[in-house]
Amino acid sequence: MKLTWFGHSAFRIDHGDAHILIDPFLSDNPSWGGGWEAAADGATHVLLTHGHADHIGDSVAILNASGAMLVANFEICRYLVGQGADEASINPGNFGGTVDCGPFRTSFVRAEHSSSMPTGDGQNVYLGNPGGLVLAFDGAPTVYHMGDTDIFSDMALIDEFHRPQVGLVPIGDRFTMGASAAALACRRYFNFTTVIPCHYGTFPLLDQTADAFLEAMEGDAETVTVPEIGKPITL
Repeated sequence: MKLTWFGHSAFRIDHGDAHILIDPFLSDNPSWGGGWEAAADGATHVLLTHGHADHIGDSVAILNASGAMLVANFEICRYLVGQGADEASINPGNFGGTVDCGPFRTSFVRAEHSSSMPTGDGQNVYLGNPGGLVLAFDGAPTVYHMGDTDIFSDMALIDEFHRPQVGLVPIGDRFTMGASAAALACRRYFNFTTVIPCHYGTFPLLDQTADAFLEAMEGDAETVTVPEIGKPITL
């Protein structure tokens, strides 16, 4: 399994026949700056944790160019169909559910955040509850993308039910967990073999490095991998 971080919360996972983009905020992502075309080459699936512009990103363009499957909550799926995505591509779910994605399975779990997109007239359209996504593969590590979230005690149930080995963990503060809360979540509620921090460094309002998170992880810091943006790592 190969994983590539494009900055913020945007990831690509390649394993067998699955070429997955999660929260593909690419064209307008100042940490990436490489557009979406190369990052999305050969994409088979687009997964979205929640409905904010810095997570939905280039989804419609990628879906229409690639014919990829869209995996997201029902509201986001319907919203993106309204924005021009092919209705035949959607594979919706919601909390407690697991959907078959062909080469892997995606389970929807809760997150503590919000989810909406502006309509252009000062209003916002509600896009369902924000969530995290657990990706289960045969013969490869189970990956948990937390989405944007605060710490919450039911993370212990997510670990008990799904046993994720790889955690994609927001650490940037202000809109998600900061370093201390994210480290506490990882150390108290999970038994990750690999922790990959995200949702930092993109904008001035966020923490700019993972240094404070690494320090807060204390004796578990050896589980943390901070990838270079755009450079695949093997899990």
